[in-house]
Amino acid sequence: MSFRVAILGGYGNFGGYVARALAPNPDIELVICGRDEGKANAFAAELDAANPARGAVVDIREPEAALRAIAPDLVIHTVGPFQQQDYRVAQAAIRCGAHYCDLADARAFVCGIGTLDASARLADVAVIAGASSVPCLTAAYLDQASKAMTVEHVDYGISAAQQTNRGLGTASAILSYVGRPFTMLRDGAMRRVWGWQGLHSRTYPELGRRWFGYCDIPDLDLFPQRYPDLKSMRFCAGHEIASLHWGTWLLSWGVRAGVLPRLDRWAGALLRASFLFGPLGSDRSGFHMFIRGRGADGQPVERRHWIIARKGHGPNIPCMPAILFARKLAAGDAIAPGARPCLDLIALDEYLAALDGLDITAIDE
Repeated sequence: MSFRVAILGGYGNFGGYVARALAPNPDIELVICGRDEGKANAFAAELDAANPARGAVVDIREPEAALRAIAPDLVIHTVGPFQQQDYRVAQAAIRCGAHYCDLADARAFVCGIGTLDASARLADVAVIAGASSVPCLTAAYLDQASKAMTVEHVDYGISAAQQTNRGLGTASAILSYVGRPFTMLRDGAMRRVWGWQGLHSRTYPELGRRWFGYCDIPDLDLFPQRYPDLKSMRFCAGHEIASLHWGTWLLSWGVRAGVLPRLDRWAGALLRASFLFGPLGSDRSGFHMFIRGRGADGQPVERRHWIIARKGHGPNIPCMPAILFARKLAAGDAIAPGARPCLDLIALDEYLAALDGLDITAIDE
């Protein structure tokens, strides 16, 4: 019997990447879920899956009855933004006896998933939040570094390609904290910063200069606990087009000053406006992580890592943990039951190896 995977948001941007990666697997049967049955069935038919895929209607506001009818072995939740969501999808999966993972990057959502730990253990299922670039990939880099050094400072970020798929959920998630305060570990203490401020640039191999601003992610709470020698960290993101990035930076000041409301209420209009800049950009995105600390001899050590994604392949990177979980479970590999953030589950080498076949290059300095 094949392993049944229900992908919520399965015909959307991230859900589509996950579905296409899993479709050839002969051990997996896909159910493409969304609010539009026609779109779900049409996308399922296009997959040419090893086992015939089908569509189903699932509304994340009331998911349990629909999930019970599907009877999945694994629920993959890709419907963002997660900043305003509760745990009803994960709870429904648990009550249906299904494993669960999501691509959430919302700080409170991912860090609070442990509240479901007891019920997940009782149902003997794994419930994994943040199965995405943050905190899965970022922690994998730091875990590798911590084997050879004390990790004291980390500075990292993601620069999105202009010519790539960008959904409303992702735009809403980012805009929800532009110009709004949150805390970040700086100089040994949690200090207040404002979203999309802290304006600075990095010069990437191949990509050239890219601009960045502060972003609120689960790592900001998880990593100070995970790496006890950590003194400061900075995570930022940015648009490829400098003028678009600076425009968002200017809007952040309006929100911070109270002149503008939260920008996620304008997410649709701002997303459409961003597409007007398409001809000025490329299909290449980037990730960087600079880690500083001390080696066993007490001397300063620095590691610099880059990932360059071409041909619009960047959005595949945050999808990889969910893809790997599905493949592992379908192959009969055990994932310990319980609810937790996506840490200690995928090693760096395994994560990067899963990107083989895509136009993505990892560079270490």
